Amino acid sequence: MTEKIGEVCLNLDCYDGEDLYSDGDVEEELLDIVKHNSADRFPALIRERAKWPILYHLSEQRENIIDWFPMKEGASVLEVGAGCGAVTGALVRMASRVVANDLSKRRSLINAWRHREAKNLELAVGNFNRVSEMLTEKFDYVTLIGVLEYAPSYMAGEDPFGTFLEKINGLLKPDGEILIAIENRLGMKYFAGCREDHVGRAFEGIEGYPGTDSVQTFSRAELERLFEEKGFREYEFYYPYPDYKFPTAVYSDRYLPKKGELLNNIRNFDADRYVLFDEGKAFDSLADTGYFPIFSNSFFVRVRRKG
Repeated sequence: MTEKIGEVCLNLDCYDGEDLYSDGDVEEELLDIVKHNSADRFPALIRERAKWPILYHLSEQRENIIDWFPMKEGASVLEVGAGCGAVTGALVRMASRVVANDLSKRRSLINAWRHREAKNLELAVGNFNRVSEMLTEKFDYVTLIGVLEYAPSYMAGEDPFGTFLEKINGLLKPDGEILIAIENRLGMKYFAGCREDHVGRAFEGIEGYPGTDSVQTFSRAELERLFEEKGFREYEFYYPYPDYKFPTAVYSDRYLPKKGELLNNIRNFDADRYVLFDEGKAFDSLADTGYFPIFSNSFFVRVRRKG
């Protein structure tokens, strides 16, 4: 079954009729906003409503994680975990075809209304495992922006992260790439007193997630080990700052931050935090040592298809 919102096709063949993941009633508010306002009104509405979910889902700054990326001309993209479409708009502008998958119909409706003029966008609603079995095409890119860490929630077995990457690999064209954005569990902000983004507990990731089994982020070394163990030999790390959710800069191993560049650190919009030391000064210390890639708050990784 399909629905049409403007130019956007909403494919519901894999939707089981229940939204298991939600921010609650604020999503109805988001749907109302995108139905009755153009994107140029979003900044004013974010200020007026003053709610974290509205900032998180509607801020144009969310697109900074991908809009710099040198995507090939005429590319096709599968966006896994598209949510309310915070990044979808950038992908639609950059690619010739975008298939955006999300578990939630309500979030997909928000995405569809938000980008209803996009002729190159299809929304596939439902569990990724079912949607991936339905897909008959291969993609130049599959994006996992804030998604890989949730693999234990929908991949069975003892190696959910590896299984997930293997499944994604099978959806790529021969020269395709996986584009991953994820928090670094050893990010500087967590040592300085920020709560772990997913479970809201201080030091949870640093301590190895002793009280968590449904979500997990990684250090750089752990991600590299995961890629290597699964046969992904070609990958490249980038470092969104302050993090991948609201980046103002994206660094790379070819251009690492210099002293005085990393001063925009107190940005916890959704929860309180400790302030145990000056993160700017700590980052300055790392600028001379070459250790910034180890303590970057987030990673963006491009991983080339294997085999």
